[in-house]
Amino acid sequence: MVTINVGVLLAVIVVMRLRRRTQARSRVEERNTALFVLALGIVIAPTPLGQGIFNVIKQLVNGISQAGT
Repeated sequence: MVTINVGVLLAVIVVMRLRRRTQARSRVEERNTALFVLALGIVIAPTPLGQGIFNVIKQLVNGISQAGT
């Protein structure tokens, strides 16, 4: 039996949806893409990968805020 990781499936969906040109998208498609991205974020947030991404973004924001002062 083949199992599909939900995070990988959502990542593939997001990449495929974002490859389309902006002019060809409707409001419904934009909303659905935003929901897919939100769901992907929720799925990977508790994983070590998600925590690593969070730490990198936190360091980046801290660096930007330190440079601005």
